[in-house]
Amino acid sequence: MIDNDSGILDAAEVGRILKIHRRTVVRLAKLKKLPGFRVGNQWRFRRAAIEEYIRCQEQEAQSSEQYKENHE
Repeated sequence: MIDNDSGILDAAEVGRILKIHRRTVVRLAKLKKLPGFRVGNQWRFRRAAIEEYIRCQEQEAQSSEQYKENHE
């Protein structure tokens, strides 16, 4: 269950938001491609950081599309 009050999510919750497997979330966090932090042996993520990650990914995708359109 997603904890809406604290703004802190676990890997499974982030996975549901991003529509990817929990293990993929952990792998991306270990590679520092997804903003997160460890509490003991578990990963935690700030909801605001995940929302910013999504915004950045959207902007990168749009920029990439614009580049392709301008260089075809």
